[in-house]
Amino acid sequence: MPEEINHDRRRVLGTLFSSSAITIAAVELGIVGSADARSSKNGPAGATLNKSPTQTRREERQMENPTLYRTAQIDGLSIFYREAGRKDRPTLLLLHGLPSSSRMFEPLFARLSDRYHLVAPDYPGFGHSDWPDPKKFAYTFDHYAEIMNHFTETLGLSHYTLYMQDYGGPVGFRMAIAHPERIEALIIQDAVAHNEGLGANWKTRRAFWADRVASESALRTNLLSLATTRTRHVGNDPNVERYNPDLWTDEFYFLNQPGQADIQSDLFYDYRTNVDAYPKWQAWMREKQPRLLVIWGKYELSFDSSEPEAYRQDVPKAEVHIVDGGHFALDTAADEIAQLVRGFMSRESAATA
Repeated sequence: MPEEINHDRRRVLGTLFSSSAITIAAVELGIVGSADARSSKNGPAGATLNKSPTQTRREERQMENPTLYRTAQIDGLSIFYREAGRKDRPTLLLLHGLPSSSRMFEPLFARLSDRYHLVAPDYPGFGHSDWPDPKKFAYTFDHYAEIMNHFTETLGLSHYTLYMQDYGGPVGFRMAIAHPERIEALIIQDAVAHNEGLGANWKTRRAFWADRVASESALRTNLLSLATTRTRHVGNDPNVERYNPDLWTDEFYFLNQPGQADIQSDLFYDYRTNVDAYPKWQAWMREKQPRLLVIWGKYELSFDSSEPEAYRQDVPKAEVHIVDGGHFALDTAADEIAQLVRGFMSRESAATA
């Protein structure tokens, strides 16, 4: 059964996010609320005066539906997850991308937990979940999907809407194909299911798939460097002052922890299997015609700009929205995305009523 995460372990793991370690510790000690952990994105830390009505309502929602930080034992691993909202509400299962963790969804937890049950796990090798030795653990997307399916079973999640960002796409599509009866709808945020969606910067990455030994060093620079980590957030947004640099320095610190380069290299080598599976995912969407919401950051540089409309080829009734953000669009467009999700989920509830 799920258990509350050990506080000592969370305090140690919190140092992974070096520049935010003080804030994380304060959250753990109950000094500040979880919303303050990202306050630098939405205003100066500690700014409590002259709050807008929106800020006040958000804080009230968080007080009524606090985020809980838990672990569950899945296939011999400790899987960390965030959870908020009443369990009798529609469930959103949120699957994160590279090199983030469930932490990336905190803006949605702050905005949606009053109406929905939100669950966001960290994959093995990410965030606060276990990081098994890659010599003893298969870091593959098939394996991740298997573990995440077991995770939902352990938590008793029989039906849910999948929210998939980046790596969440290949994990989530595998889950949906394995258990379509569990899927109520799909929300895709900057995740690819078409070969054309892989942009020009994938040339080095494709070379790595063709010859791993010869291309390993170039791949690690292309995928895991500080410059690439920053670009995932900022993209080609001319207003870079909107972005908190902690976003990419925290992630870069994480990527430089012992063992991480090997973990991420193994997992990305397996990414080639996603490309091979794209036709299967497309065929599944064309057959099932799931309710589909596609959210795409207009400053996205990790993937090609043709990808969001490509989903309409598979699901003509898909809702497609381009928002004011990059690859991690929640950095700058959290309010807009939350509103889109609320509207989409409300229409889903009305359709199934």
